[in-house]
Amino acid sequence: WTLNYDIMARFRRRTCIILLLFILFICSIMMALKTLRPDRAGFGDPFGLGLLPELQQRAVLLDNKQNSLNRVQGDTVTRVSNLHGVAVNTMKASMPSVNKLEEELSSPNYNFHIFYYSWFGNPQFDGKYVHWNHPLLPHWDPKIANNYPKGRHNPPDDIGSNFYPELGSYSSKDPSVIEAHMKQMRSASTGVIALSWYPPGMADENGEPTDDLVPVILDYAHKYNLKITFHIEPYKDRDDRSMYHNVKYIIDKYGGHPAFYRHKTSTGRFLPMFYVYDSYVTIPEIWANLLTVSGSQTIRNTPYDALFIALLVEERHKHDIHRSGFDGMYTYFATNGFSYGSSHHNWASLKAFCDSNNLMFIPSVGPGYIDTSIRPWNNHNTRNRVNGKYYETAFSAALLVRPEIISITSFNEWHEGTQIEKAVPKRTEQVVYLDYKPHKPNVYLELTQKWSEKYRKEQEQWLM
Repeated sequence: WTLNYDIMARFRRRTCIILLLFILFICSIMMALKTLRPDRAGFGDPFGLGLLPELQQRAVLLDNKQNSLNRVQGDTVTRVSNLHGVAVNTMKASMPSVNKLEEELSSPNYNFHIFYYSWFGNPQFDGKYVHWNHPLLPHWDPKIANNYPKGRHNPPDDIGSNFYPELGSYSSKDPSVIEAHMKQMRSASTGVIALSWYPPGMADENGEPTDDLVPVILDYAHKYNLKITFHIEPYKDRDDRSMYHNVKYIIDKYGGHPAFYRHKTSTGRFLPMFYVYDSYVTIPEIWANLLTVSGSQTIRNTPYDALFIALLVEERHKHDIHRSGFDGMYTYFATNGFSYGSSHHNWASLKAFCDSNNLMFIPSVGPGYIDTSIRPWNNHNTRNRVNGKYYETAFSAALLVRPEIISITSFNEWHEGTQIEKAVPKRTEQVVYLDYKPHKPNVYLELTQKWSEKYRKEQEQWLM
């Protein structure tokens, strides 16, 4: 009897352990799936609302909309009058033959557009750190804000990012950094850089003006056979008149550069392209003044006509975008499930709407999302990279709708953890940074190159 009892007890213990392991396995599978296919309702909860100005306004919130944008827009760079000459000399000294570059790097895909930020600064080039020392943004609800740390980051070891760049806390003005970035983007087989841009003298609240850096970026882009388009950021009192002057300024000053991007339209015209971030903050009637033929401030059928791409967040924005006279829409956010536009399962219906209204649909894919280094309360919107699977899922969803262009969020938006730039493991006494292990620092560049080739081959099939 005692022997039978011992056998039964061991059997029960073993069964309990197996059952517990099975439950843990199921839970881990469900968590992994959630990172790839997040809950559709994520956009409507309080953690999502504060990241977008119009929606934040709707639900009680901070007076300053710009504190709670889903991206902290910004730039860096001041007093760069001598930089262009320095950069040109550096280029001449280091310039390998064009043929050698072409042999070493993947061919650029001009239907792959990648968002790029030139807002970073360090003491060597800028006299101080810019953006790496980003403040911790408070939650808009004081009761929640009180539960989280305040202050700002202290580079070079403590930066406003959950990852750490291989190039360290670099300056966007450093010619060697610009060169490294161009080489990385070219190796990823992207072709067009969507450069974050503010008008001269303007910047976000955490950055400094960077328009003076544009000529240097254009020169290095040309060296790597890349093109530059402009991602126009929101600024105070942006409207139809100021945008007309912005577009005129950009085309007059940079339109003659060989790296300035022009897109071939279905009618055979080659037009500049402008992404317009937070376009939905401005009412359609104002945009229509600029973007429709009969508008009072119209840019259509003038030397400054271009393709204007609006940001779609909510489903209703598609009708506003059409009424405004935009030429297309993009989704920007790398967080599947955060907004209507960034949710992969909505891309087919958005593409159908665009096709029926002669608009371009440009889905934005990203490798993951984490911004808790600057928004410590926003863990809800984190999307795990799952060793590259999240990124590949996004590309797969984009290819299903057969878009003319795919945009990538981002090359180096380190604050929000959407970067595909090389990152390395780093640990300090205060923080352990995330990294790309078990893969190499260039894994997301390689994945981008892989999907660029896949997209190219599939696009050939679509056109047959």
